[in-house]
Amino acid sequence: MPDLEQGHERTHLLAQVADHRRLSAIQRDEDVQSILSSHLSKEEQALSGTAVGERLPYNDYTTIDWLHDLVKDSFRVRAIHSRRGLRNDFFSTFDSCQGWIAAATIGVLTACVAFLVDVAEATVSDWKIGYCSTNVFSNREKCCTARQPFVVRGTLGEDCTSWHDWTPNYWGSFGIYVGFALLFGVISSSATMLTKSTLPAAAPGHGDNQYDTSKQGGQDVVGKSIYLAAGSGIPEIKTILSGFVIPHFLDLKVLVIKAFGAVFAVASGMCLGKEGPFVHISTCVAYNVGMWFPKYRENGRKMRELLSAGCSAGLSVAFGAPIGGVLFSYEEISTYFPRKVLWRAFLCSLFAAVVLKALNPTGTGKLVLFETNYGTSYKPIHYLVFILLGVAGGIFGGVFCKANFLWSKTFRKYSIIKNHPVFEVFLVVLATSLLQYPNPMTREPGDAIVKNLLVDCRRPSSSWVCQNEANDDRQGYIGWLVYGTIVKLVLTTITFGCKVPSGVIIPALDAGAFFGRLIGQWITTISPGIFAMVGAAAFLAGVSRMTISLCVVMFELTGELEYIVPHMIAILVAKWVADSLGKEGVYDLAQTVLGHPFLDLDHTMSVVQKENALVEVLIPPEQTMREITVDVPRDGIISRDILDTKLEQLKGRGLLDAGVVLIQDGMLQGYLAEGELEFGLNELGKMWDAGARVRVLGDVQEEGEADLSMFVDRTPLTICAKAPVEYAVEMFGKLGLRHLCVVEEGSSKLVGVIIKKRLVVWLDGLKH
Repeated sequence: MPDLEQGHERTHLLAQVADHRRLSAIQRDEDVQSILSSHLSKEEQALSGTAVGERLPYNDYTTIDWLHDLVKDSFRVRAIHSRRGLRNDFFSTFDSCQGWIAAATIGVLTACVAFLVDVAEATVSDWKIGYCSTNVFSNREKCCTARQPFVVRGTLGEDCTSWHDWTPNYWGSFGIYVGFALLFGVISSSATMLTKSTLPAAAPGHGDNQYDTSKQGGQDVVGKSIYLAAGSGIPEIKTILSGFVIPHFLDLKVLVIKAFGAVFAVASGMCLGKEGPFVHISTCVAYNVGMWFPKYRENGRKMRELLSAGCSAGLSVAFGAPIGGVLFSYEEISTYFPRKVLWRAFLCSLFAAVVLKALNPTGTGKLVLFETNYGTSYKPIHYLVFILLGVAGGIFGGVFCKANFLWSKTFRKYSIIKNHPVFEVFLVVLATSLLQYPNPMTREPGDAIVKNLLVDCRRPSSSWVCQNEANDDRQGYIGWLVYGTIVKLVLTTITFGCKVPSGVIIPALDAGAFFGRLIGQWITTISPGIFAMVGAAAFLAGVSRMTISLCVVMFELTGELEYIVPHMIAILVAKWVADSLGKEGVYDLAQTVLGHPFLDLDHTMSVVQKENALVEVLIPPEQTMREITVDVPRDGIISRDILDTKLEQLKGRGLLDAGVVLIQDGMLQGYLAEGELEFGLNELGKMWDAGARVRVLGDVQEEGEADLSMFVDRTPLTICAKAPVEYAVEMFGKLGLRHLCVVEEGSSKLVGVIIKKRLVVWLDGLKH
């Protein structure tokens, strides 16, 4: 055995460097060092001297390692804050302030994008009805009043001579309305097609059941097409914030197309809103701002903290609800939301609201979109009505979720619909236009419908709603309310999931407002607008299962603090009723349809607790374990051919974020992820001799020795095979693990490896 104290040509000159005893000869080679530096950050390279190991930037469609990124950030923090001197103090202070600077910047930029979308959508939407003779780019409200962005003055004019309908003929107007709606729908969907991407079939278990090692290269893994700008984006954002990597989903290109598509999608009159897309847009802004700062760009965990804060700005600008936006990000979107993220989300939402109010897209100078002042209070007897609205909202939400899920699984499976999504949008817009135009209350955009239905007719008003409620014979008007409720349910069911930017929040509010206004026709003691307001909240609660954040959004949306208690009653009852019909809300079901590996810890644990299962049920089949296990000799060196074979088998399984486990005498020694293995063999391997033997464990003994030991995680977490499966679920959910090694009871020998995707698929099997 060599004398460790004896000096030689490789003895470190400084004692501090002794901690980096694992720094291999490969890293001293200039060519190899250049390759490593081009792929790894400085903080990541520093981890080569630890048992944690280095990690490449995460591959597409893989899950991040929250614990590894935590350690990586700790190295960065120590490197910055341990230095002394005035200059270093400045950099240290700037590093501490970066999160606040980024949050404020996100809020400002999100408000600017929202302003452009709001103004453009209002103008384009009104083109279906007519045009402004003084300025063709003015919407009807701006044309007929002095209201315009940036300034606040004037009131709604009684007579408008500047606005002209396309034709006074009903059927002519009907045809023009339908024609413009179809045009806008096709434009929006065509723009969405520009964001087509392919989602690989990376479901866990794919390799376990279908990969055949007898076939060279395995079977091809076939994925499905996804459109990054389609839908609200909320299910995908929830998946990203849980640790999954969806490439390009938050790129600047997607942001631009999402905003452009949302303008024409809402203007088409379809049963959708721009509020959901605003959450996606704000998250895109957060991602692109985060890329300016290395601490966020190079750390998946830190980036997701910033994305969680950015989500709050989306709802803040969508509804003028800054507090509701923060709570929405906490309750509905994020899986990791520490207090510092809460504070930065608060700042981000604040800046978004301040800037949007200054830009004043509505011309009112107020953040409140549907300002009401009913001037009357409810009585205890009205609690029964609020409960009734909650029950109706829960039924609506439960039926909608099941019907939309069934629609996605049946109608959208037809080849003509699946292969031609623009044609589906064309059909939906056509059906929407034909069904909505006859009803005077559903011709307007969704937010205008809510505003009209919340009106208080006890005050002088020239609205169509108040004129009809003032008549003695209101049978026709009541019929339109019933018609509006049913049509909104049907059209929202077939619309949500179309390949256009769309959200479900406004359509749910519309349906609830229709039903609440309908109930209010038989209760004359208080304004029916109150029941429309509470009904809107109840129906949205039934669809989305939001509670606290929704209650806050509603009073910020209407300015009615007096009716917090009715909102609370209706929202809770709606959630209970909807949960009795199905535990999953619309966003949870959308994630199921999309197939992303999202681990919802709350819902999952309620399912797991009904099973008497042990961790051993998650152990992969024997064939899979043979493919991913490498028995390393005592010297820590193995043949490159073995690693090439293992890499080929991993690729054939198509899981993307799997890896190989290193054992000696059956005992776990480390874990080498697929991405690092591929990089080492294909990139660093160019510098190795043919037939070289590769070190995976231990320190380098010879100069120029092929070495991958710096990529090996020698601290993988383990769990006993006989442990309750609840242990594994909690560890994956709360620690953010990528993989978990399973050891045998008694001997502690390795018997299996669980990756997050495999766990998610097993849990999905229990649910369905």
